[in-house]
Amino acid sequence: MTSELLGQALVDRTLLEEATKKSGLVWVRGADGAAARALWHVWHDGAACLVGDGPGEQPLPGLVEGGSAEVTVRSKDKGGRLVTWTAKVAELAPGSEAWEAAVAELKGKRLNAPDGEAMTERWARECRVLRLEPTGATSPLPQGSLAARPVPTPATTREPAPAGLPKLLLRRRRRK
Repeated sequence: MTSELLGQALVDRTLLEEATKKSGLVWVRGADGAAARALWHVWHDGAACLVGDGPGEQPLPGLVEGGSAEVTVRSKDKGGRLVTWTAKVAELAPGSEAWEAAVAELKGKRLNAPDGEAMTERWARECRVLRLEPTGATSPLPQGSLAARPVPTPATTREPAPAGLPKLLLRRRRRK
């Protein structure tokens, strides 16, 4: 490899690592080709670590041991795409040293856990802990939107505000 290619690989690795560390949310598309899903994660020991597929946790469809995944990292402040990288999926065995280290990091970032300190025991019994290890390949940012059609739903948007509502609200303010 030439020094120019090595330099670019180092820049790519640094970009994906720093962007993923700072973003609390990544978009992950598994090998099954389904739509990318937003997942919370932590960056630990050179990989994005996820917990899910259990009651009350995020689903991890299409992410299988030894498979690959495409990870898109967004900007925390603006929400735009920063980098897309390819990952190898590794499932950590509950109780292993790697699992314990990853869970220690994940536990600190898990918000609103229904079972508090007992969540790590629940994760060991009912969930999967995955490492998304970068393969070194980053993808160029796509041209265009990539927006997908919304999933069909019976939910509807609310009706327009009644014409008299602004007057009613204004009257309440005057009384105070």
